[in-house]
Amino acid sequence: MNKGNNDISLSIPIVGEEEKAALREVIDSGWLSMGTKVQEFESAFAALHSQKNAVALSSCTAALHAILRAFDIGPGDEVLVPAVTFVATANAVLYVGATPVFIDIEDCQQPLLSLDDAAAKCSPKTKAVIVMHYGGYAVDVLQWRNFCDRQGIRLIEDAAHAPGVSGIGRLSDASAFSFFANKNMSTAEGGMVLSPDEKTLSAIRRLRGHGMTSDTIVRHLGHAYSYDVTMLGFNYRLDELRAAVGLVQLQHLPMWNRKRNKLAQAYRQKLAARVPSIIVPFDEGHKTSAHLMPLLLPENCRRKGVMDTLRRSGIQSSIHYPPVHLFSHYRKLFPDIALPKSEEFCRRELSLPLHPALEEIDVDRVTNCLQKALEVESGR
Repeated sequence: MNKGNNDISLSIPIVGEEEKAALREVIDSGWLSMGTKVQEFESAFAALHSQKNAVALSSCTAALHAILRAFDIGPGDEVLVPAVTFVATANAVLYVGATPVFIDIEDCQQPLLSLDDAAAKCSPKTKAVIVMHYGGYAVDVLQWRNFCDRQGIRLIEDAAHAPGVSGIGRLSDASAFSFFANKNMSTAEGGMVLSPDEKTLSAIRRLRGHGMTSDTIVRHLGHAYSYDVTMLGFNYRLDELRAAVGLVQLQHLPMWNRKRNKLAQAYRQKLAARVPSIIVPFDEGHKTSAHLMPLLLPENCRRKGVMDTLRRSGIQSSIHYPPVHLFSHYRKLFPDIALPKSEEFCRRELSLPLHPALEEIDVDRVTNCLQKALEVESGR
């Protein structure tokens, strides 16, 4: 619940005295950007995912953009992307001048990228596929690795929803994570790249800092006196304040992910008992960080009415996501795209509150209110 009232938010950041102490330590140090805290955060995040190194950036969007640039993907190239995702996944492809090719999902029970549709839409121009772990539910990365190897293309993971999930970030060419305020761990804004290839990480390090060969902390420590600019880079650096918060949050991430999974299981059981007309995507044992609690409303249900009823009861809900290819900007660019399974899923999807500050009594309340909301809608 939110502090001080009885409302139940969709998601809230879990921050407190540890984060305040970490911020004070950085402020007292007098070094606010791209210092030792960023390096510690990168090392700790890499270790959690059984990787040697990582690169911290200002956002997951910046991470995706930098990955595509590091792989020399640009005009004339195509990148396979989902439509059931946040728009940044496709935007990053446009940033480098490439063309996003939208791929349908497997089905409404498994709203992850379809291998069959990806195979059908591969062309000689295809240079990469971005698979997205929707809601924190892991795609079969090995299956996609084999697919990409057969096609001779890059495999990129949009892991914004899935920090701390075992196996993610290990088999792809690169993976991008988000630390936005509503994510499983947060630095308010921020992102991270994992890659098994040190050359890729090295290129992304230069890209995040204007293409410079050395950063400020290196020169401050006397390890370099000047620098070269070797590429057209960006200002995608993460600051020490956010890195310090990230180090604190990272310590709690495994526990928070377990709590989210426990709450998601409680939702599944209660929804099955009280509102069996609702579909909860994915099998119960699917590996996940439980970032989202998505469900599918009955086919003829008026979603807005359900959301309005929940809101009047103090319960926030949302939609993840409006399909990217149907946004006005993308309809202008790609007017003839139809993804029937993605469109059906997004038309019926509703996300319920899920975060570590909730308890099972809150899940009871949400489930009861949802049951009543559906009864109201069915009686119209």
